[in-house]
Amino acid sequence: MRHTEFWTRMEGALGPGYAGVWASQYVIAELEGRTAQEALESGYAPKEVWAAVWRALQLPASQR
Repeated sequence: MRHTEFWTRMEGALGPGYAGVWASQYVIAELEGRTAQEALESGYAPKEVWAAVWRALQLPASQR
């Protein structure tokens, strides 16, 4: 997964206006206490970050 696909999925799940805000403010314990944005910036793979976001938001399997 590329960063562009990650952000497309985020916008699909949360809307274009809120995806960036959520990614920069919501701390995910599974990502060692980082936000999604921080995790991406520190080198986590977008696929790994998306999996953590997917679980945190309890999204349907179709969005996995």
